Amino acid sequence: MVFSSLFFLYVFLPLCLICYAAFKKLKYRNIVLIVFSLIFYAWGEPLFVFLLIFSTIVNYLLALLIRKYRGGRGAKIAVTAAVVYDLAMLGIFKYSGFIVENLNVILPFDIPVPDIKLPIGISFYTFQIISYMVDCHWEKVKVQKSFYKFLMYVSLFPQLVAGPIVRYSTIEAEINERHTTITDIAEGFSRFSVGLAKKVLIANNLSTVVDSFFKGNVSELSVIGTWFAVIAYAMQIYFDFSGYSDMAIGLGRVFGFHFDENFKYPFICKDVSEFWQRWHISLGSFFRDYLLYIPIFGKRRKYGGLFLVWFCTGLWHGASWNYIIWGLYFGAFIFIEMLIGKKRMKKIPIVIRHIYNKIVIIIGFGIFYFEDFSQLGDFFKNLIGLNSNALIDEFTKLTFTNNVYLLILAVICCFPIAKVVSDYAQKKNALLYTVSSVKIVTNIALLLLCSVMLVDATNNPFLYFRF
Repeated sequence: MVFSSLFFLYVFLPLCLICYAAFKKLKYRNIVLIVFSLIFYAWGEPLFVFLLIFSTIVNYLLALLIRKYRGGRGAKIAVTAAVVYDLAMLGIFKYSGFIVENLNVILPFDIPVPDIKLPIGISFYTFQIISYMVDCHWEKVKVQKSFYKFLMYVSLFPQLVAGPIVRYSTIEAEINERHTTITDIAEGFSRFSVGLAKKVLIANNLSTVVDSFFKGNVSELSVIGTWFAVIAYAMQIYFDFSGYSDMAIGLGRVFGFHFDENFKYPFICKDVSEFWQRWHISLGSFFRDYLLYIPIFGKRRKYGGLFLVWFCTGLWHGASWNYIIWGLYFGAFIFIEMLIGKKRMKKIPIVIRHIYNKIVIIIGFGIFYFEDFSQLGDFFKNLIGLNSNALIDEFTKLTFTNNVYLLILAVICCFPIAKVVSDYAQKKNALLYTVSSVKIVTNIALLLLCSVMLVDATNNPFLYFRF
């Protein structure tokens, strides 16, 4: 089940809200959320909900051992066992085929490649559980003694399948006590409608543009056609993933939870390092806080840790070499920026910095797209005209002309214009009513327009579901 479906919008979500509102006691409201979250997760593949529940039980019991042997050897054994178990489950379901395929390249005999279906969202909830277990061991949070509350933390449907990766400390107090106000509900639905529009009106349409170029023979694309397609793809991923995050944060707010931001207008960045401080923030902070803690690099931990983080970031996104190369590619540019230093970077003209980082980022998304190395090679050749193709062809001109309004809308929405207007209105009470009224009308219009678009739409799941 996906947020951008008529069934979710007009059947699942209303039923969930009605059942949730029917109870006043928080305990029963939490149980309602658990039941609907498990139904939500089981909708696509019922068997994997048992894996989710089993992993929750294993980590719940190990967390109790951490509490029992706090500060002692038993706690270290328990947290180690939890992390090993969680990573093993992720490895088996996500990377076993990739590992065997690469072993077959170097071994004198072939090992049968396992055909294991990937559970949706396993990368997200695995990291979420690991963050909880390690924080319990570090005594940053209290071990949750109630199983059903811990199950709700793991399975909460707004962020279960595609993030953001929510730390237990972020919603610990709200699991035990929360009060949903009219403002929470209004702001939550407003945020949800914006995210839905990002997905349905922008990302899905950009997907059609990208596919028209990259699903064919890449070697025949013109130079400008290749640049046009990869720019469209970069924006498609942004609106797809940030749209889901907006919907998750909005739904969380409706139910009284306040999730941290996962995107902060990354394309307004001035350098590559800043881009990754604004993009998929919850994943970056996870690696920073948990992976860099491992003391294996000595004096060069800063740089060694950097490349380890970006290797893991690439691997987290998928079991394919292009993702690993993509991660190390960005790691290399961040390393270069670290060597240059912030003071020297600031001395570079701002226009040059923007051109530099946008080119690096856009090319990076090309690496992200192509799992086939021959296609990736053609992509790079096309970018600089080495395939002897035309600078621009009629197909590119026609596609650009037919989608010019979509592209203008996408570019405008990459900037925090609405946020600036809203923040200004908050300071000017005279404008607050007008801006609020426009916001309400806009949100209703977006919901209705998206609903119309979804009536005849084919299934177009979120890109990050496969991670």
